[in-house]
Amino acid sequence: MTPSKRAFLAYTAALVAALGLGHAHAQSALDNVMKNKLIKIAVPTDFPPYGFVGIDLKPQGLDVDTANYIASKLGVKVELVAVTSANRIPYLQTKKADLVISTLGKNAEREKVIDFTAAYSPFFQAVYGPKGSALADFSGLGGKSVAVTRGAIEDQELTKVAPASTDIKRFEDNNATVSAFVSGQTQFIATGVSVADNMIKRNPALGAEYKLLLKDSPNFIGVAKGEDALRLKVNEIIAAAKKSGDIDAMAKKWLGRPAGTLPE
Repeated sequence: MTPSKRAFLAYTAALVAALGLGHAHAQSALDNVMKNKLIKIAVPTDFPPYGFVGIDLKPQGLDVDTANYIASKLGVKVELVAVTSANRIPYLQTKKADLVISTLGKNAEREKVIDFTAAYSPFFQAVYGPKGSALADFSGLGGKSVAVTRGAIEDQELTKVAPASTDIKRFEDNNATVSAFVSGQTQFIATGVSVADNMIKRNPALGAEYKLLLKDSPNFIGVAKGEDALRLKVNEIIAAAKKSGDIDAMAKKWLGRPAGTLPE
């Protein structure tokens, strides 16, 4: 065998080994979780009823319950990692979290950088307004004012369907958006079901109610790219929880209705 051929074979063997190690590394999350008996799960702490801090200063909500549920089914302890909408995906990519359970919707752009389990809870965006205010379809928003959080899904969806004459008032966060509607600065508000439910509960005299559906966007659990073993294991847990009624029970506890049929 010539020196050049030996060198080529050695290079090929090293390349194959490197690829094998890369694959093993990519599939390491579940092994690490089971070995350490600990799973780090990113959850929201400022988005009731999915995730918020209670009067005992402990995280609670639907996403928190789901995180605890998955950890219990895996037979490991859970470390809850507080995240925001902006940093939840980076936390997953940089291994600060093994899973993200934080009202995460699935779309083509996100699927380029992370993977998703089956859906675990319902979520939707809608237009809300005072009881008695007629709003049969989106054409009725013409000439009306609507509060919305800048850049949110409901902002994107409302922009697609609202007449050009709609006065869409954009605010920097959910609190400012809700405040604008509650104080009468706008006639309607476009927001997610969780924000709306919290607003209605806190302001019963407002008489606000659901008007028009903007978008159904169930929540999925985020998993790092390539971590198929962990993703499939979580899918098994979700499927069993749907069958047993545990998914419906958690949704009913926090959202006031069962989860119903969710996409895989």
